[in-house]
Amino acid sequence: MSVDSERSTTRAERQAQTRERLVEVARELFLADGYAGTSLDKVAVAAGFSKGAVYSNFSGKEELCMAVLDTIHEEQIEGVVAAFTADTDLDGRIDAFAAWVREKLGKPRWTALEVEFAAVARQSPWVAGELVKRHRMLVASSADLIDRVLADAGLRLDFGAHKAAVALLSLGIGLGAMRSLDAELDVDVFAETMRALLRSSTSA
Repeated sequence: MSVDSERSTTRAERQAQTRERLVEVARELFLADGYAGTSLDKVAVAAGFSKGAVYSNFSGKEELCMAVLDTIHEEQIEGVVAAFTADTDLDGRIDAFAAWVREKLGKPRWTALEVEFAAVARQSPWVAGELVKRHRMLVASSADLIDRVLADAGLRLDFGAHKAAVALLSLGIGLGAMRSLDAELDVDVFAETMRALLRSSTSA
């Protein structure tokens, strides 16, 4: 490897580390102070960088907040996938999912940030477009997971995995919003709805 290549790799690694650090700090601030209450200046100072370092990695606060939400969503998706790929039968996987829901669904600060940022879409076509794109990707990946889980169990849904994904995601988002306001809300209805959905399935 040439010296120039080594320098380029080092620069790329440094930039990746800077970006990761900015997202980490921004996540803490966005969750603590909200979208409106967090400025790029505040993020830069807390992360130990100049404001220019923020702009060299993100076009602005909207893109930075989107990156923060992406990390939160990735963690949520990982938790759901882990539950539904556990080494057990379908009932055991739904039980694992129910346990994840009870622990993770409807975290007040996450939900508040999601709602506040979604409101930005009314003024920002970019945010609106990115949220739609991510929603469609989430539906598609959820439908794929449903297909795989049902195939493992030798089942299929007559109305299709895509519609099931839309229904379950809508239920999850609604329950999450409600639970962020009422921590005592019974979220086991999520798993019970899944079981009811499976009762309408047929052998593959």
